[in-house]
Amino acid sequence: QLQIVESGGGLVQPGGSLRLSCVASGFTLDSSAIGWFRQAPGKGREGISCISGSGEISRYADSVEGRFTISRDNAKNTVALQMTSLKSEDTAVYYCARGRYYHCSGIVPANFDVWGQGTQVTVSS
Repeated sequence: QLQIVESGGGLVQPGGSLRLSCVASGFTLDSSAIGWFRQAPGKGREGISCISGSGEISRYADSVEGRFTISRDNAKNTVALQMTSLKSEDTAVYYCARGRYYHCSGIVPANFDVWGQGTQVTVSS
């Protein structure tokens, strides 16, 4: 059974940091790109970051560039998203997903086929 589980969400004050983790079972993460998405209430799912199967190439949405860092540890079959300088507009459910391809062809939902259940991130004072 192919499964992805995210963890690390929570409540944080503006300017704070959080580290999200994504663990896979039933497949190895290094066989494909891995992406992070988020969905705020009443909004569509936004692709925010992607890392290639080798980990050599990463991409970010403009909204998180310079604040978020994606990384992978293929030995542990995990991908992490380090989030810093968090803002209230970062509040959303965050999802990790397996890409259909080895490289990050575009951080859009159609390019990803296995999704986690999501983890809530709330940025509020």
